[in-house]
Amino acid sequence: MADLMTIHLKVWRQKNANDSGRFEDYTLDEVNEHMSFLEMLDVLNEKLMMDDVEPIEFDYDCREGICGSCNLVINGRAHGPKHKTAVCQLHMRNYNDGDTIVIEPPRAASFPVIKDLVVDRSAFDRIIEAGGYVSVKTGSAPEANLIPIAQDTVNESFDFATCIGCGACVAACPNSSASLFTGAKLGHLNMLPQGQPEREKRTIAMVEQMEKEGFGDCSNHAECEAVCPVGISIAAIAEMRKDYLKAVI
Repeated sequence: MADLMTIHLKVWRQKNANDSGRFEDYTLDEVNEHMSFLEMLDVLNEKLMMDDVEPIEFDYDCREGICGSCNLVINGRAHGPKHKTAVCQLHMRNYNDGDTIVIEPPRAASFPVIKDLVVDRSAFDRIIEAGGYVSVKTGSAPEANLIPIAQDTVNESFDFATCIGCGACVAACPNSSASLFTGAKLGHLNMLPQGQPEREKRTIAMVEQMEKEGFGDCSNHAECEAVCPVGISIAAIAEMRKDYLKAVI
């Protein structure tokens, strides 16, 4: 039988972008240790609605750790305490009876709060859009060995391609930098043959769009790598910087 816990919550409530916001306290009794973190918030919202209180807005989609929508900051850490784990895959068994949990949205000027725990992350979409498209006609999937690519390059490109765009890197960075996100999105294309024709143009456009969106520069704290739920290496930032320098010189 599952252990049941009493959990105290301090949740950021904000009516809209113009509201100053504040933390509100809630207590949930009989929290099942097998609940996911988002299921616990669902239970809280059901309780609030039963009490005729407006439920808490928070982002989620797949609940399988692959979409990146659930980027909450829990006790000061993006996605909570578990390494390489998105909030939707975090379970209440990681907490103890009587714990107090602080939940807030990712903080960055480029991620304005829309309501409660929901922020506008469309700046990421505009960075990707600035990169354009590849002009190579890729057609249907080719035979695996038709285009020889070193296995190390394939592996590194694939690692960068796993970025889910959650924004944890921005929330964790003292300078609110989007360098890990932009580096990963550039890296998986720039390392493959299909990405070469537009490599320089794409790199300049995405880096300059990142700056235009108001994200800070990389400050070499590596907090982004520490909180990334898919474990993207800060090597992506180094590759982005090298490509940008080559492109503008």
